[in-house]
Amino acid sequence: MLPTMEVRSMQRSDLFFLDPPSLCSEMLGVAEEAFKAGNFLLAAEIYGSQLDELPQPERSLYLKKGDSLALAGQVTDALASYTRAAVLRQLCPEELGILVESIAQNIRDKELKLPCAKRKTDNIHTNGESQGKAPPYPEQPLESDLFSCPMCSHLLLDPVTLNCGHSFCKKCLCDRKSTECSCCNSRIKSKAEGHEALCVDMKVNVVLGNLMEKWFGAETKVRRLSVEGDTLWENKDMIGALEKFNTALELAPRDSLLTVQRAQLYSAMKNYKQALSDAETVCRKQPLWAKGHYVKAQALSGMGRTEESLKEFLHCVALNPEWSSAKAEAQKIMCEMLFPAFENVQASFTARAPAPYTRLKPLTLNSSNSSPSVDDVSLPGGSKDSAFRLTKASFPKSDPFQVKNVDCPDICERSDDKATKTLGSVLSCLPGVGVKRKHASTSEDIHNIALPAKVFRNDAEPQLEEPTSPLAVRKIPKDLVDSSDFECSLCMRLFYEPAAPPCGHTFCLKCLERCLDHNPHCPLCKENLSQYLASRAYKKTFLTEELIIRYLPEELSERKKLYEEEMKELSNLNKDVPIFVCTMAFPTIPCPLHVFEPRYRLMIRRSIETGTKQFGMCIADELKGFADYGCMLQVRDVKFFPDGRSVVDTIGLSRFKVLSHGQRDGYNTANIEYLEDKKVEGQDYEELLLLHNSVYDQALAWFSSLKDNLRAQILNHFGPMPSKDPDLQSSPSGPAWCWWMLAVLPLENKAQLTILAMTSLKDRLQAIRRVLFFVTRKRPR
Repeated sequence: MLPTMEVRSMQRSDLFFLDPPSLCSEMLGVAEEAFKAGNFLLAAEIYGSQLDELPQPERSLYLKKGDSLALAGQVTDALASYTRAAVLRQLCPEELGILVESIAQNIRDKELKLPCAKRKTDNIHTNGESQGKAPPYPEQPLESDLFSCPMCSHLLLDPVTLNCGHSFCKKCLCDRKSTECSCCNSRIKSKAEGHEALCVDMKVNVVLGNLMEKWFGAETKVRRLSVEGDTLWENKDMIGALEKFNTALELAPRDSLLTVQRAQLYSAMKNYKQALSDAETVCRKQPLWAKGHYVKAQALSGMGRTEESLKEFLHCVALNPEWSSAKAEAQKIMCEMLFPAFENVQASFTARAPAPYTRLKPLTLNSSNSSPSVDDVSLPGGSKDSAFRLTKASFPKSDPFQVKNVDCPDICERSDDKATKTLGSVLSCLPGVGVKRKHASTSEDIHNIALPAKVFRNDAEPQLEEPTSPLAVRKIPKDLVDSSDFECSLCMRLFYEPAAPPCGHTFCLKCLERCLDHNPHCPLCKENLSQYLASRAYKKTFLTEELIIRYLPEELSERKKLYEEEMKELSNLNKDVPIFVCTMAFPTIPCPLHVFEPRYRLMIRRSIETGTKQFGMCIADELKGFADYGCMLQVRDVKFFPDGRSVVDTIGLSRFKVLSHGQRDGYNTANIEYLEDKKVEGQDYEELLLLHNSVYDQALAWFSSLKDNLRAQILNHFGPMPSKDPDLQSSPSGPAWCWWMLAVLPLENKAQLTILAMTSLKDRLQAIRRVLFFVTRKRPR
C-alpha cells in the first residue's frame, strides 16, 4: 500500500505534495528542464510516467502534461490531459493559455504563413499576462507618417504641443490619465493641478492645426466626426454616435477603422447582424488586421455562434500574440465548450490514471468507494458519449478538417448532455487544427492524435488581398505648400527652431526668448507665460521642424545660412564684442553677476549660444558710455530664476583696450585689442624678480594683519591669495596674485582702471607697493 498523500491547497493549481516514494522530485526537475529547453515531448512523457505511478491523480501534473503536449503540437492529447484535470476540478480559462497559444501559432505558421511569434512559457498558470493591445491599423511595414498622432496613430486632430516639443491630439491627451509624455516620459506641465484642469489648459497648436485643415481638409472632417461619435458614445447617446459614424463613412466609405468603430457600436446596441456585416467587410479588405477579426468575433458571440466566434478570436491571437484580451476571450470560450462543469463525479480516484503512451487496463471500483472507474466514464465526443458520438456522417465531405472514428479514452461522465459538444466538432471549427486517428497496435491503446504536418485546405482557397491602410503615407501637393505658413510673426522670417509655448502660437525659439526677456506674455494673444518662463522649457516643436525640413528644404537652407552668419558675427571676440557695463573685473578673479535687464539677458544668452561664453566688462564713463579699458569674462555657470533673472558666475580672462564704441540690440559693443605685459630680460628681469618678491611679502604681511572678520569676508568672496608664480612672465597679464590684491585693496575704480591698463609688470608692482604703504600708514591702530 502506498503511503498516504499529504494534500495542500494551492492558490491556482491545487498542487498535491506527495511523499518522496510516490512522487520523484528529481524526475519532475528533469521534466521542468526539458520543458524550458523546448523538449516538450520528453516533458510530457515524464509527467505521464509520474502520473502513472501515483495512487490518485494529481491535477497540477495533468495541467503541465497538457501544456507540454500542446506546445509539442499534439493538441488532442493535450485536450485529454486537460479534461482529466477538469474532472478533478473545473478548469479556469487562465489555465488554457498555452493551449490557445499553440493553436494560434499553428494558424499563424500554416494557414497565415506569417513569421513565427515568440512563445512565452514562463508563469503559465498565472494572471500575469502582458497587457498587449490591438494595433490600430493592419500590421504592415509603413514609412513613418508625420501627420499621425503618436498615441492613436490617426491623423492629428486639434494638435497640442507639450513643453517637451512632441505633439498629440488634444483628445488623446485628455483621455490619457498619465501626466507624462508618451514619447519622452517628460512630465506634462499645467497651470492647475488635476487632470480636468490639465485638459482645459491645453491650447491647440495654431500652426499645426491650420496645416491639418489646409492639407487634409476632408480627412480632418472625417476624423472630427469619428471623435464626436466616440464622445457621444461615451455619453450613452448611441443613436447620435451612429449618425456621426454614418456621416463619416459617407465621406470615406473605404475607411476600415470607421467601419470597425461602427461595428463595435452596433454590437453595443445589440444589433449583431449589422455588426457582423461591417466586420466581415473589414476582414475581406484587411484579412491580416487583428482588430477586424476581434470585432467579428464579438458580433458572432452576441449572435450565439460560439464556435465561429472562437475561430475569430484565435485568428486575433495568431495575428497579434500579445493581445491579452483576445487571448482571454479565446480561453474563456474554449473552457466553456470543451470543459463544461462536470457533475456527479467524485474528485478522488482510487485507481491509477492511465499514462498517455501505456495500455489502458480495466479498473474496478474500490469496495469502499462508489466512484466510477476510468473505463466507466466517457470523454466528450468519445465512443461512450451517448449524446454526441462521432460518426463518418458528422461532417460533410467538403470539410477540410473532417474527423473520422476518433476513439478517445473515457474520462468522465456528465449528466447535462445538452451542454456538451464533441471534441471533434469543436476542433473542426478551429482553423489550422486537424484531428485524425493514428492506428494503435490494439483497440485498447490510447490514441496518439497530433497536429498534421500539413494543414488541409480547400482547393479554392482565396488569396490574401494586399492590405490597404489609412496609415499609408500622406503626400502633400506642392501647390499647397507655402512658406508663409511657416513664418515667424516676430522676425518675419522662416521658423528657425520653432517653439510653441502653452498658448499654442509658434515663434522662432530665439525670438520667443527675446520677447520673454521683456514681458512674460505671448506677443500675439497676451496670455501669461510666467510658468513657461519659470520652467525654462524652451523646446523645439519637433513636428513643425520636421515639416519644414521635408517640404521647404531650400528655404530652410537659406534660413540656416543666415543664422550661421549671425552666429559667426556674434562669436567674433575682436569686433562688436558685447560689453557689460557694470564694475571692475580683473584677470583670474571671479566676478559673480546679477542679470535682470532684458538687454543683458540677451547678451548673456548669445554668448552661451555662440559657444564662446565670453563678453567684456567695463566700468561706466559719463562721456563715452563705458571706459576705454576692460577685462574679458568667461561664463562658468548660470542659475535662472522663475521671473527670468539670473545669477551668472564668471571669471576674468584677459585685458583689452577699446578701439571704438557701438551698440547691438540694446546692449553696448566694442571693437577691441587685447593687452599683454611687455617682457624683459637679463638685468631688468633680475631687478623685476627682486621687486616682485618684495611686494609679494609686503602684500602677504598686510593681508595677515587684517582683522579676522574682514579677512574671512575677503576669503569668502575672492578665495585665498594666490601663491607666487615660478615664471613671472608666463601669463600675458602677469602674476595672478597682483590682480587678487587689486581686487581686495580699498581703491577707487579710476585708480584700479589705471593699473589695469598698465602693460609693464614693474609699473604695476610699484603701484601696488605705493597703495600698500598708504593703507598701512592710514590704518587705525
